[in-house]
Amino acid sequence: MSASKGASYFRRQFLEFLVEECKDAVDVTKGKNHGLNEGVILQFIVTSYVGIVEWWFKNGMLYPPHVMAEQAGILLEESIVFSKKKILRHNSRKQKMG
Repeated sequence: MSASKGASYFRRQFLEFLVEECKDAVDVTKGKNHGLNEGVILQFIVTSYVGIVEWWFKNGMLYPPHVMAEQAGILLEESIVFSKKKILRHNSRKQKMG
């Protein structure tokens, strides 16, 4: 498999994974997201994460993973309101793993 095919495969799989992970965290019934389309919000979130990770790889991973995760989380929280319950569950799982 060529590098470009491998990168394309990784990107597609990563997008699919993130859509599944973020589905339950998006609440379009209240707050900033009220009345917005869930599919549009999910695409915004997952392509933002994928873009940040791609940029991080292409630039030699200059920052530790925890710094990237923290900053991406802050940026996305400022623009989209996630379900607080889902964020707490996700952060708890990350702390146990790392």
